[in-house]
Amino acid sequence: MAEVVAIRRDEPEGLVWKSREGKVLRVTLANRPANALSLEMMATLQQALDEARDDKGVRVVVIAAVPGKVFCAGHDLKQMTAGRNAPDKGEAFFEETFAACSVLMQSIVRHPKPIIAEVDGIATAAGCQLVASCDLAIASQRSTFGVNGIDVGLFCTTPGVALARGMKRKHAMEMLLTGEMVDAATAREFGIVNRVVPEEYLTQVVNKYAQVIAAKSPQAVAFGKKAFYDQVEMGLEDAYAYAGRVMVDNLLARDAEEGISAFISKRKPIWTEE
Repeated sequence: MAEVVAIRRDEPEGLVWKSREGKVLRVTLANRPANALSLEMMATLQQALDEARDDKGVRVVVIAAVPGKVFCAGHDLKQMTAGRNAPDKGEAFFEETFAACSVLMQSIVRHPKPIIAEVDGIATAAGCQLVASCDLAIASQRSTFGVNGIDVGLFCTTPGVALARGMKRKHAMEMLLTGEMVDAATAREFGIVNRVVPEEYLTQVVNKYAQVIAAKSPQAVAFGKKAFYDQVEMGLEDAYAYAGRVMVDNLLARDAEEGISAFISKRKPIWTEE
């Protein structure tokens, strides 16, 4: 049975919980009912991801939420409203909030280990951004997605960064301009999630993906994830030159030598633990 550990106990249930099954780390948002991305929640989630980066026993990270109607409702609007009481009307607090969010989202993309979002419920604003920032996302059929800041006079500009990099621009702008929620099937069509499954099978499907990936070479996965996100920001010629160099470095690494040798010898490869 997986060991469950609370890594922060500011509230009775904690903000984020961690559990391990083999080489898969499950990080669960537990700030019910909205799992809002307050400064404290973002710091706690950031801590969990940073620890996973350095843990050689972890090869895949799953971000999930405690069962309920909401996966993540985005930034904590009550906390942000309270910040307006400062002499600067909240400017410094707002800057701190969005700086922390930007670091968190970029750390997901730049993390050397694949990160999978397991979504069962509503994911709005920065919550939708969180899903879009993950490498893979699996959603239940009852999940819905939106970037509805526009409804309260706040364009979801920072969530738009993640959406624009994973969706067609017109789909992203449709969501950003209208603020309308989309169902899970539409989210899959738009490119926010990879698969949509019945809620009773969600964790099972996510675990299958995670275990399959965890069984691959951690060296190759780290090479590949970094190169994928780097090359998509480049022009075609530069992307090929860069990707070719990465392929050479990957081939020179121990796991590629071991994997090819194992394939030729018809045996199971033994990967590094890095």
